[in-house]
Amino acid sequence: MADSSVKSATSAADNSWLQRRFKLYQRQTSVKTECIAGITGFLAAAYLLIVIPGLLAVGGIDKGAALTGTIIVLVLGSLLMAFYANLPFMVGPGIGGSVLVGITLAGDGISWPIGLGIACWSGILFFLLTVLGLREVVTRSIPQSIKLGLTASIGIFVALLGFRNAGLVIANAKTHALGLGDFTTPGALIALLGLLLAIGLQARRVPGAILWAILLATVAGIPFGITHLPAQWIALPHSLTQLVGKIDLLGAINITFLPFLFIFFASEFFSTMGTTLAVGGEAGLLDEQGNMQHINRPFMIDSIAAALGPIVGIPAATALIESAAAAEAGGKTGLTALAAAVMFLLTLLLTPIALMIPKEATAPALILIGLNMFSGLRKVDLGNFTEGLPVLMMVMATLIANSFGTGIAAGLLFYVAIKVVAGKAREVPISLYVLAIPLVYYFATLTHH
Repeated sequence: MADSSVKSATSAADNSWLQRRFKLYQRQTSVKTECIAGITGFLAAAYLLIVIPGLLAVGGIDKGAALTGTIIVLVLGSLLMAFYANLPFMVGPGIGGSVLVGITLAGDGISWPIGLGIACWSGILFFLLTVLGLREVVTRSIPQSIKLGLTASIGIFVALLGFRNAGLVIANAKTHALGLGDFTTPGALIALLGLLLAIGLQARRVPGAILWAILLATVAGIPFGITHLPAQWIALPHSLTQLVGKIDLLGAINITFLPFLFIFFASEFFSTMGTTLAVGGEAGLLDEQGNMQHINRPFMIDSIAAALGPIVGIPAATALIESAAAAEAGGKTGLTALAAAVMFLLTLLLTPIALMIPKEATAPALILIGLNMFSGLRKVDLGNFTEGLPVLMMVMATLIANSFGTGIAAGLLFYVAIKVVAGKAREVPISLYVLAIPLVYYFATLTHH
């Protein structure tokens, strides 16, 4: 009798709208797991609500309006990913694109409306290549060893981001060299506490371990002055009137801006590809060759978000690497992205609460996730130096450039060069030789900006 009631309940759950829409049963997950994963991903990416507006404000964009625009892009991009691609990826503004518009271009005297115009044209180019299927062709031509090493390359970027947010690693203001931070500061202590909590909870297989660690670290930060309770818990969102319609598409059409356009395009192209494959691997969505079925769908959404984001003042939207936190928490379907989108939507009114979570509390999640992603190196044949060396170069370039988009591009270029000088030029696909030409140009322009 009990067995029949359980079967009946299971059958009813299998026939629910969420089950049918997101294929939960086929991917061996549940509504509870997906929702916890979505909330975990949201908390891991919540620091972007502080960082992105701050970077754009340096270039003259109103900070309050940029915050509203950031939330809108996160919500709409993640909803598209949920319902069109059914993947556990959050979509939002990348830090690299915001640095380009708010700091790099502004430092060269290029106004933010023109900077947004350049970002928009890059997104349009993304969209055209996606429609033509060329992005999928490039992705499928990536060597297996590079695909396997992608997770480690992105892992070192994510872990370093976590260490820096925690204050455990600092960058010298003059030399930009990395060094150890002060481990006795309140922020570093809270981050270490959160890291130990996350490890302990995961070792005991507690559901939502990373989520609980973030919440507990946030609470622990209150007496240390790291977590600041808001004066008001509910606030109306800032108006977008200072951003909507200010983009200068015509002014961005200038031959002198071509290097910036290419930097936008190349860095976002490889960042998106790397995030999609790495997080897809964490969620168990790749085949034996390291490819993802229907990969053009997430590419399409990224390109739409990248093209439309600048209209509301937000450049370079892409699949967020923080989605790895959601995948680590068990997210495998679009329901994870939907749950994250709902959380970001709530921040339009509950922004003070979202901003209350300190970066030191989310840092442990990034550190733990990044270090776990190094497991991908075990599958790389490091004994074959023509396969293993480009992967290690890719990881090092990511660390040195502090950009996994640049790291992936460097890995591909090294792969071609090493195969050629080792007398194995025939092992390189023709498409990679073609791709190497713009990659050389990319690094030439990158070193000058």
